[in-house]
Amino acid sequence: MKRIFIFLVTFYRIGISPLKPPSCRFIPTCSEYALIAIEKYGARRGGWMAVKRILRCHPFHAGGYDPVK
Repeated sequence: MKRIFIFLVTFYRIGISPLKPPSCRFIPTCSEYALIAIEKYGARRGGWMAVKRILRCHPFHAGGYDPVK
């Protein structure tokens, strides 16, 4: 399961993200955060952390440095 999530995030980073203007408000980017979280905590917990991070990535949130903890 972990490999599938990593593949999906990598596919997004290579195939979809370059077609859009940069818009992530955080450092590291949301996709990089997802890869780190999934590697560190596994598919379930890391995936949930990534989803919560993506939900915070909107114009009304200040953004900034937000590492995987």
